Amino acid sequence: MTVDVLIVGAGPTGTALAIDLTRRGVTVRLIDRATSAFDGSRAKGIQPRTLEVLEDLGALPEVLDRGSLYPQLGIHLGPVILPRRMMAKGTPSPDVPYPDTWLIPQYSTDRALHARLEALGGRVEFGTELVDFTAGPTGVSARLSTADGTEDVSARYLVGADGGGSRVRKQAGIEFDGSTDDADRILIVDSTVAGDLSRRYWHIWPGMRGRFIGACPLPHSDLFQWMIRLAPDEDPPGDADAITRRIRSHTRDRSLAVRDIRWQSVFRPNVRLARRYRRGPVLLAGDAAHVHTPAGAQGLNTGIGDAYNLGWKLAQVLAGADEKLLDTYEAERRPVAAGVLGLSSKRYEGLGRFAPSSMRRGPDEQQLTLTYRDGPLASAAGTATLRVGDRAPDAVLRAPSGTPLRLFEAFRGPHFTAIAYGRSSPRLDWPSAGARLERLAVESGAEDSLTDPTGEFARTYGLTGDTVVLVRPDGYIGGLGDAPRFAFPAGQHSGHHL
Repeated sequence: MTVDVLIVGAGPTGTALAIDLTRRGVTVRLIDRATSAFDGSRAKGIQPRTLEVLEDLGALPEVLDRGSLYPQLGIHLGPVILPRRMMAKGTPSPDVPYPDTWLIPQYSTDRALHARLEALGGRVEFGTELVDFTAGPTGVSARLSTADGTEDVSARYLVGADGGGSRVRKQAGIEFDGSTDDADRILIVDSTVAGDLSRRYWHIWPGMRGRFIGACPLPHSDLFQWMIRLAPDEDPPGDADAITRRIRSHTRDRSLAVRDIRWQSVFRPNVRLARRYRRGPVLLAGDAAHVHTPAGAQGLNTGIGDAYNLGWKLAQVLAGADEKLLDTYEAERRPVAAGVLGLSSKRYEGLGRFAPSSMRRGPDEQQLTLTYRDGPLASAAGTATLRVGDRAPDAVLRAPSGTPLRLFEAFRGPHFTAIAYGRSSPRLDWPSAGARLERLAVESGAEDSLTDPTGEFARTYGLTGDTVVLVRPDGYIGGLGDAPRFAFPAGQHSGHHL
């Protein structure tokens, strides 16, 4: 069997990539060696920028239905609960429609993404494991193990989204630099709870030398995610009775009891970054490329960001664009992961001390300010507020009928978008192959022109005169100016993309 892209790992990163490629008409196989979808809560925070990505991919409604806003922290000091807000509640605005981090257990995120993939005609092949592969100049030959035996598959590209222990990364011989602290461990348990434990709070019981216990209520369930930081020489309690004794010993609350454990795991701070994201036709994404501490809810979000950046580039190359475009994936995303690793590590180091800066969440975690300004597809072009490589903000325009149109609605889909602002509208040539170009005219004076009645679009985008804004399929600005050129590497379509 031959496919365009073989994706190994059906977590949020791999599934988001499969969704993006499938809607672009790319033939994809998404495999996972597990026999069913992940059942644990693990990564449970979705940042505002990722909510925007999920809106574009068509998975946002189910993610919103399955999640909630974060509860307040409830810090237990003896018999007193001290409430503290981790983050201020945001107010939706024309440029940032989703200002709040969303609490949703990973099992719900996975299922929402899997459902969206199925709606597009794709599916996850559970119980299918990558055994080995050989990479050559024209693609990858892979051997898979399934319930029915072995199968040989040929693919133009292989993407490893198979987690921190990635078989794809190891077999490709890509170094995974960093460290793992085996002396610092946290037992994570999803379970119901007997006892009077309010679901209004993310409960924290501080302890000596940072040995805290936490219990976060998981939305739309009767489950809590327990986090028990273990002593260096402590054996993790293994069953419900032993975990209950450990919780009671620490909290001094004899009414609490763990019941009906759904999932449990021992987490070790593992901070690593792949030395490269691509080796020929083999690429890495998500935890296969970078692993983080859980503090700040960054790992899952960075992985979905990887998929969103990689999807359109793979599709363009498969349609005939120069393969050098794939090198821009690492150039743009690896610096993001390096920055996120530093942020999440700093937050984690302060958790044991209950440092206020480590408990608060703000713009750094939301990923709205991540930029590709210094990347190979950027230029020095800019406006009063934005530069090429920045996230393209949302805004509300008006159709001639008076109907409001969100820019994010216009961006939604596998295309580029050119926004011609003002009366000057230079012709933009575009190739027939690859992603199409959608054109919007704003304040052009033509009968079919969109309008900016409040001036919010012009202010947000920093526009003071006639300008064309080119927006990439992943929602970042690809060009600005009177006649912007998108900086594709030279190749088959050179001089014709814009």
